[in-house]
Amino acid sequence: MPYSLNTERRLREQICHIGELMHRFQYIDATSGNISARLDHDRILATPSGLAKGFMKPDELIVVDMEGKKVGPATAANRDLKPTSEILMHLEAFKQRPDVMGVVHAHPPTAIAMSIAGISFQQCTIPEAIVVLGLVPTTPYSTPSSAENRDAISQLIVMHDAIMLAYHGSLTVGPDVWTAYMRLETLEHTAKILYMVHQLGGGPALPPEQVQKLLDLRKQLGLSRPGDDERYCENCGLCHPSGVHIYQQAPTPAEIESKIRERVSAMVRETLGK
Repeated sequence: MPYSLNTERRLREQICHIGELMHRFQYIDATSGNISARLDHDRILATPSGLAKGFMKPDELIVVDMEGKKVGPATAANRDLKPTSEILMHLEAFKQRPDVMGVVHAHPPTAIAMSIAGISFQQCTIPEAIVVLGLVPTTPYSTPSSAENRDAISQLIVMHDAIMLAYHGSLTVGPDVWTAYMRLETLEHTAKILYMVHQLGGGPALPPEQVQKLLDLRKQLGLSRPGDDERYCENCGLCHPSGVHIYQQAPTPAEIESKIRERVSAMVRETLGK
């Protein structure tokens, strides 16, 4: 990928715009959250530590190498600024996913509350979330601003474009930094809907045959990730043995009662036959 100053300037302005949106919509507060974009194979443009992301200036962003060290010419605005404490998590995403060009780490409040309450995002309930995000996993708890966060996403980032960090925040990635941000919006919007459904007493998931249509669309749009079929099989009753779709649904109360009666009758026959 060619490196150009024009590309860097546009990315600096876009990252600052994204930071302002994240602050405006309360996906972050104070100096929390961080944003990064790939400049080329060896350089990452990132938000520095200690800045309020809603009020950044383009020249305050810094460039780091793939080890997280600050490189490149300094500006008067960023000379004394340091890489974000979450840079290792960003770099892990870039290293494992050559297709990823942008990474956004945020603290979306509804999504975090759901992770603390133990409400899973791996639900086949909202069509747009199935297509855009897939099934979103939640990592075990890891200490913020540490190498633990990198390790927590290490096994997941290849298979997912959106990840919840338990008790802490979210990580979304994309083919550009704007898409990574838009996935954050979809994640928090999905969390709000799932929260309201939970407050209202819950609701049925989409039927497996409808999930299949959405999964087909996800593939057509080039959004599917490795292991999607297995995850949808496990969580949505949608399985694909030998390429044939089998919709596995839970038995109805009437079916359960019938099975119990059959079993009781068999036990009675066995007893009387003795």
